[in-house]
Amino acid sequence: MSADMVPLLTKALGETVYMVIVSMLVASAIGIPLGVLLFTTGKGQILECIPLNRAAAGVVNAIRSIPFIILMVAIIPFTRVIVGTTAAMVPLVLASIPFIGRQVETSLKEVPEGIVEAALSMGATPLQIIRRVLLPEAMPSIVAQLTTVIIALVGESAMAGAIGGGGLGDLAIRYGYQRFRPDIMIATVVILIILVQIVQFLGNRLADGLNKK
Repeated sequence: MSADMVPLLTKALGETVYMVIVSMLVASAIGIPLGVLLFTTGKGQILECIPLNRAAAGVVNAIRSIPFIILMVAIIPFTRVIVGTTAAMVPLVLASIPFIGRQVETSLKEVPEGIVEAALSMGATPLQIIRRVLLPEAMPSIVAQLTTVIIALVGESAMAGAIGGGGLGDLAIRYGYQRFRPDIMIATVVILIILVQIVQFLGNRLADGLNKK
C-alpha cells in the first residue's frame, strides 16, 4: 500500500469512529429510557400500562423489521444535507434506538423480582426503583448489550460506504473496489477487525468491573 493512502485511511477511520460514537450516544439517550419504558409498563411491573406497552413495542418491532440498508437508502439524501459526509449517522441512530431498547428491556428482566419487591415494601417510588435498583442491578448486562450494539454500528457504518456514507466502508468502495486496489480493501478490513476487538475488550472489562457478583 502506497504512503499516500495512509492519510486517507486515517481520515476514514476518524469518520467511522465519529459516526459510531455520536450515533451511539444519541441512540442510547433515547434507547435506554425506551427499554426502561418497555419493561416497567409491562404486565405486573411497577408502572403497568398495557396499552402504552403494546404501542411502544409495536413501534419498536416495526422499525426493527426494516433492513438497515433499505432504511439508509430511503433517508440518506435528506441526512446528507444535514450532516454532510457522515450522512449515515441518522439511519444509524434510527436503527439503533429500538435495538438498544430491546436489549435494555432484556437486561432489566434479569433483575430478581425479590429485589424490586423489597424496595416496594420499604416505600420506594417507581422512579427510585428505576434509578437505585433496576438500572444499577442490570448495569453489567446493559453494558455488555451496548457493546454488542456498538459492534453492530461499526459494521453498519462500513455498510454505509456502499452509498457514499463516509468512513472506512466508503474508502473501501471508492478506492478498493472501484479502483481495483485490493490492498486498500484488506487494510480497511484489518482496521475494522482491530476496532471491533478493541470495543469488545473494553466492553468486557467495563461489564466485569460493574459486576458485583
